[in-house]
Amino acid sequence: MAAILQLNQAIGEFVRDGDTVALEGFTHLIPFAAGHEIIRQRRRGLTVIRMTPDVIYDQLIGAGCVAKIVFSWGGNPGVGSLHRLRDAIEKKWPNPIAVEEHEHAGMAAAYAAGASHLPFGVLRGYVGTDLPKHNPLVRFIDCPFTGEKLAAVPAHRPDVTVIHAQKADRQGNVMMWGVVGAQKEAVMAAKRSIVTVEEIVDNLNAPPNSVILPSWVVGAVSEVKGGAFPSYAQGYYARNNAFYKQWDNIAKERETFLKWIDEHVMGTKDFAGFKSSIEKAVAHV
Repeated sequence: MAAILQLNQAIGEFVRDGDTVALEGFTHLIPFAAGHEIIRQRRRGLTVIRMTPDVIYDQLIGAGCVAKIVFSWGGNPGVGSLHRLRDAIEKKWPNPIAVEEHEHAGMAAAYAAGASHLPFGVLRGYVGTDLPKHNPLVRFIDCPFTGEKLAAVPAHRPDVTVIHAQKADRQGNVMMWGVVGAQKEAVMAAKRSIVTVEEIVDNLNAPPNSVILPSWVVGAVSEVKGGAFPSYAQGYYARNNAFYKQWDNIAKERETFLKWIDEHVMGTKDFAGFKSSIEKAVAHV
């Protein structure tokens, strides 16, 4: 059965320096609260995996937590570049990071392979792109049945996967619904997992077609209301577009980024404190 822990305890016990960590969420249910706690606890040398790294990965990179990023697209959605990611790649600040780039389908196949305990994922992909030239882990194989040329990518097997969901019950079973990306596969592929949730309830009362992660695949559950902010949690709150717009100016220069991290993340005790510290600045527009 999954342990019910405070988030700082879950991160302290499950995330270690040098780990490979996946913080998954596809526009929706992005685990910002957990990412901030990783920054607060000053984890270092992490390999971070995500299909679509956005602002939380910009924050982790700028805070010096990351040594390598494995991804298929990176940006501030609807706004532009991730300035801290670019600074790390182009100018090695605050430290150099290695880059392993894939396409979306390749990342999904790698997660599915990891969840199935297979050594690699197979897909029709990468053909006609330059990615195989820059990523030696993308290989091509011949189908033993048809002879078709197919792409193969190593399975993702994170040390830790972190996701956000809407609900968990007191036994540690997790329920999510709405826009769901590779969260289920990422959890099942990982050695350890942490799920932050909007609320812990006595009974999930799961409707048809909801995604259920049974407690036996979840390591720890932490109740963090609003833990996906500024992304959204269907049925709880909308995406805060103002935050994403403002992040572009905050992250553009090292000095403004460091001031923001020191004040709003390192200078707050938890995610509730973080949200309180920026409440007026990120009113919805």
